[in-house]
Amino acid sequence: MTATVRALKSKTSRGAGSVIARLDAEVDAFVRRTRFFHEAMTRGRAVMFVFQHRQNTRHRNSVLKLRVATNCPDWDIRLRIIGACAEEIIADHEHGGGRPHWAILEELGLKIGLKRDDIRNAQLLASTQMAWLAWDALMSNRPWLEGLVANTCAERANIPGYGEGILRKHGWFGLERQRWGKLFGLADDDLEFFELHEAADIAHSDLGWKTIAEQAERQGAAEAVVQACSVNLAVWENYLDGIADGGDALDRGREPNYV
Repeated sequence: MTATVRALKSKTSRGAGSVIARLDAEVDAFVRRTRFFHEAMTRGRAVMFVFQHRQNTRHRNSVLKLRVATNCPDWDIRLRIIGACAEEIIADHEHGGGRPHWAILEELGLKIGLKRDDIRNAQLLASTQMAWLAWDALMSNRPWLEGLVANTCAERANIPGYGEGILRKHGWFGLERQRWGKLFGLADDDLEFFELHEAADIAHSDLGWKTIAEQAERQGAAEAVVQACSVNLAVWENYLDGIADGGDALDRGREPNYV
């Protein structure tokens, strides 16, 4: 377990720390089992990641996460959610030089040879659409604390300390920075999207993880939030593996399973 996770646990009560340990176990299992993390990155998979994740970033942060903020009764937590969403879709002045994260991902797509119009007009995979529908149920129609789990849980995969090897040492986007750099011959400056998300996700998810644990302990909702984490990570697994399958279709010259 990394110093980040240990420090976070030390700042919480014993009960909240127990909740964090259970949530961390769910994330560790997710990182270990999701094949997108463990199979080779290919050009088709990278292209499909740009096509789908640009849209996913915009949709989650302009629609789904804001529904969680709407349901949240705590004003300060609500503003923090809205602030994190604003970084993703409007402007990230702290980590992204004033640009939204989806635009930085779009720039990464250009650097691997894609055309801007193709990125912006990309079709949605059926698996991505299904993920959106699942998240809509998990973030719109559940208690706000369970919705906050949905906001936060996948960002934890960018925190070092889960899984094994490069994932454990550098987190998911640390892995992608290495894989994309090698596959496309990109310099560190070209891989800004992955670097900024490592920093931003540590800030966002540490705040969310601590808030979830403390509120779950206070509300007697530990079982509900751990279950919400498990279900949301299952949706993320299918979303990412859907990108892998769509990318494999591109690599083979076949039509991906679009909506």
